[in-house]
Parts: sequence; structure tokens; C-alpha cells
Amino acid sequence: MVRMGTVWDRAVEFLSDNAHHLLPVALFAIFLPLSLSGALGGVQQDAGPALIGAITIISIVLPLVMLFGQLAITALALDPALDRDATQVARRRFLPALGMLLLTGVLIAILIVPVPIVLTLTGYGLTEAGAFGPGAAVTVLVALYILLLLPILLYVAARLSVAMPAVVAGAGSVAAIRDSLRLTRRHGLRILGVLLLYAVVVMVVVIATQAVFGSVLQLIIGGPADGLSLAAVLTSVIVGGVSTAFTVLASAFTAKLFLALREQEVLAV
Repeated sequence: MVRMGTVWDRAVEFLSDNAHHLLPVALFAIFLPLSLSGALGGVQQDAGPALIGAITIISIVLPLVMLFGQLAITALALDPALDRDATQVARRRFLPALGMLLLTGVLIAILIVPVPIVLTLTGYGLTEAGAFGPGAAVTVLVALYILLLLPILLYVAARLSVAMPAVVAGAGSVAAIRDSLRLTRRHGLRILGVLLLYAVVVMVVVIATQAVFGSVLQLIIGGPADGLSLAAVLTSVIVGGVSTAFTVLASAFTAKLFLALREQEVLAV
């Protein structure tokens, strides 16, 4: 049986032993995109059409850069001997990883699409009286479907938690999803518990960091409360640093979880 505590210990040990290799990747491929993403929101408020178009393109590119960084960190976590070759692995496995993410996105979209379809068919929107439709019965039905769908999506996320390491290890887009489902069989609920706890911690820390530093820097530096300002940029940088640490830890954990699950599968044969 794979122990989640042991996997966490291995992930933390890996980060401690390989910090000098991880720092450049984390800085340029995760920290910078996260910081820029946070700052772009303030720029977009007063931007013209041309600038909005440029921001849109940048907003598409930044997650791709982050994906590359996560792949490199995952590759290094799977095999610390790779050293600088981890970026070469990330480059080779980038398209399969992107394909895997698109496939999982399609799966999630298929599960979610009944909600807008039902709302559209029932005439959801502003009525002449200014109230939102479609009515109590449909609203309750949609709410129940969402409540039922949420735990399903969370469980699916747990079962697909090692799909990215599987891609880095050499599996194709579809094969990685299949491998993740196979490896996480009988472990889904325990993985889900870990992911939920981690997500709560991340949200609390990030929200608290943004609120505290945002307020303090706004009081010290001043500037407009909305839009681009030095306080907003510095807050985005600080939040980006915190989010980077959690992102690197998550990549290391899923990689070590993949290794532990694969080791258990081999021993069980």
C-alpha cells in the first residue's frame, strides 16, 4: 500500500536535494508567468483594443510556458540524474502533455455542457421584468446536477493526478490517461483527500498573502486601488512567488506518487 506521507517525504527530500537545479526552471518558467499573469489584470482595465489583443496572446502563451516548466520539474523528480537534460525531456514531451490536457479538458467539457444547454433551452436570461429566468424548477435541477457533478470531477482529477508524470515517462496522450487510471485504482479516495487538503491550504495561503500584502503595500506606496500600480505589481510578484512554491511542490509530489504507484504495481505482479 502506497503511503501518502512517505510520498510527501520523498517529494520534500527531492526539493531539498535539487534546489539548485530547480531554481532556474521555477524562476523563469513558473514564477515569471505567474507574476505577469497577476499584473496583466490591472493593465487590461484601461487597455485599448490593440493592447487587449496583445494581452490575450500573452495570456495564452504564459500557461504554455508554465506547462514546460512543470514538465521539466517532473522529469527531474522522476530522474534527478537528468540535471540540465530535464529541459530537453520537457521539450520532447511537451506536445503529448498538451494533448493529454486537451483530452481531459474535453472530458470535463462533456460533463459540464448539459448545464448551459438546459439553461439555453429553458430561456435563461433577463426577462421583461428584469428578473433572471428560467424558473425555480430548472434552477433547482441545475443546482442538483452541479452538486452531483462536483465530487465526480474531483474524483476524476484524483484518478488523473499522475497522468502528467506518465507523459514525461514516455506515454502518449491517451496512454498517459489510461496509465493514470490504472495506477490510481484503489487509491482514488486517498489521493482525493490529499488533493483537497492541498487545494484548501493553497487557496488560504494565496488569498491571505494577496490580502495582507496588497493592503499593506497600498497603504505604504499608494496609487489607484484598481488598475496598474506599483503596489499591485509588487503584490503580484509576492503572490507569484508563493504560488510558484506550491506549483513546484505539486509537480514533485505527483512525480513521486507516480513512481510509488508504479513500484507497487511491479511488486504486485
